[in-house]
Amino acid sequence: MQNKESSITNDKDYKKLLSEFKEKVKSSQLKAAIKVNYELLDLYWALGEYIVKTQEKHSWGDSFIKLLAEDLQKEFPNMKGFSQTNVKYIRRWYSFYRKGLQGVAKSKIDESSSKGLQAVAQFDERVIHCVKQIPWGHNQRIINQCKNIEEAIFYVNKTIENGWSRNVLVHQMESGLYFREGKSISNFEKRLPGIQSDLARQTLKDPYNFDFLTIREGYDERELQKELVEKISDFLLELGEGFAYVGKEYHININGDDFYIDLLFYNLKLHSYVVIELKTEKFRPEHLGQLNFYVTAVNKELKTDRDNATIGLLICKDKNDVVCEYSLEQISQPIGISKYEITKLLEAEYQSSLPTIEEIERKLKEMDNDSIGGRLDGETGE
Repeated sequence: MQNKESSITNDKDYKKLLSEFKEKVKSSQLKAAIKVNYELLDLYWALGEYIVKTQEKHSWGDSFIKLLAEDLQKEFPNMKGFSQTNVKYIRRWYSFYRKGLQGVAKSKIDESSSKGLQAVAQFDERVIHCVKQIPWGHNQRIINQCKNIEEAIFYVNKTIENGWSRNVLVHQMESGLYFREGKSISNFEKRLPGIQSDLARQTLKDPYNFDFLTIREGYDERELQKELVEKISDFLLELGEGFAYVGKEYHININGDDFYIDLLFYNLKLHSYVVIELKTEKFRPEHLGQLNFYVTAVNKELKTDRDNATIGLLICKDKNDVVCEYSLEQISQPIGISKYEITKLLEAEYQSSLPTIEEIERKLKEMDNDSIGGRLDGETGE
């Protein structure tokens, strides 16, 4: 019996079946979780609407909220979410989107037009549907952080699109992604096809936030590059969805001459290589010559027929937007220019006093050896 079971377990068809069924179960669990979340938020939305309309009708204050929360908790003792604090959040959540959607309708649509009214209704339905797709904790943080409905919808859609955890969502809001995405100066409209141009423009940010780095004052480009690679997970998160790291100082040999690209990435959404050059100074027009060459070289040496055109990104310490626009006019390859920000730098003396990773590892090893030696001494004494 055991031999028969063993032969089935090792069978390729059985392994394939098991693997496929595992994925099906996981997919089913995910769909079930999404459905449960949607139903819960659908209930919250209805409760929020009821509270707001009832308070408007009767001019009832927070005592109404307190009484309602207590009665709901008594009626449904096993159901979470009916605390007074949460019921207030539900009212605030509903009110935030209700007022926001009314504002959008007034500013963008002619309400005297039947088509305009229909467009407003359809837009409202899409927004409300999206809001109910993300977890309640995400929704709470969005209405806490966002000042208007446009910003809130941006983060709702990004959460759905990228599957952001709550912590990632908070990080992106705190770093001001809404105000930075698509702000890079570029020549994409002239150098890329329409669809790819729009996507590439949305992919780049300005400025990039490098506050995750621990770097000293007076750093140079090599130190900046080294720090970014050592914190590659944080760097990829800052770059955005779809970026895959290929290498630093990426070597390309062209007819016997060696060249080294600062950082090379591949973007899975753009289906293209992304060449990144770092400059720890203010942008100068001559910086583009080298990057333009590198993008051309990657197109010739690495790009395949399945890849879209390579794009370049120059990230510098500061820039004059008008100078950037003028400089890009005659550049043949698609390139974007952004600056970066580091709000906290270590003073050189403080940086030098910090132990290196190697020193920490060596100290831990010494401590382990001392501990092992102590135990062995103790055993010998007994």
